[in-house]
Amino acid sequence: MLTLTDVHAYYGKSHVLHGVHFEVRAGEIVALLGRNGSGRSTTVKAIMGLVQGAGSVRWQGREVLGRAAHEIAQAGIGYVPENRDIFPTLTVHQNLLLGCKRGARSPRWTFDDMYRLFPRLQERQHTEAGVLSGGEQQMLTLCRALMGDPALLMIDEPTEGLAPKIVELVAEYLRELKRRGLAVLLVEQKLTIALEVADRCLVMGHGQIVFEGTPAQLRADAAVRREWLEV
Repeated sequence: MLTLTDVHAYYGKSHVLHGVHFEVRAGEIVALLGRNGSGRSTTVKAIMGLVQGAGSVRWQGREVLGRAAHEIAQAGIGYVPENRDIFPTLTVHQNLLLGCKRGARSPRWTFDDMYRLFPRLQERQHTEAGVLSGGEQQMLTLCRALMGDPALLMIDEPTEGLAPKIVELVAEYLRELKRRGLAVLLVEQKLTIALEVADRCLVMGHGQIVFEGTPAQLRADAAVRREWLEV
């Protein structure tokens, strides 16, 4: 479905990714793990066309590296950025409406689905998004991405800075994606959530993939966790 081959990425003259290889298959959740600065967020930005990249990113058999971000989104890749990027002066409902992708096929996700996943959004659907709490804004950006009916959803640090109760809501959202068979590339630091929902785990270090395996294999590999994940 999504295949990265020898992907390099740069911020100006700074070389951040050094030959990244991996794939995400249909219907699976892949957790992309690693310490801050390891290259995880740069990887998803390179896939999304938001940073300068080289190598190959193939989506459903077509090369997308170098294409504009809006073209990649239209092709069926959704992206939830770490900084949320909601529209602050629009209401919750209007933000969700902007996420909708028009097309002939009936969407898999509806407003009712979003409000069922996060009842708090239904309560605040007529509230301007800029006055929502950080947790509510995270709920909103997660749901807005789904309203575009992506075939693959890339989510960057969805639980960062959230209270434990909101983290559990986000975890349930991820479980729902898994139940519905949506392919997900999840950038996450909380190992407990990533190991629970992921089918496979990738660990990054110094801009490269240093481990690939199942959650059970990562749990059993204390050396990898100590070297590349634990603080």
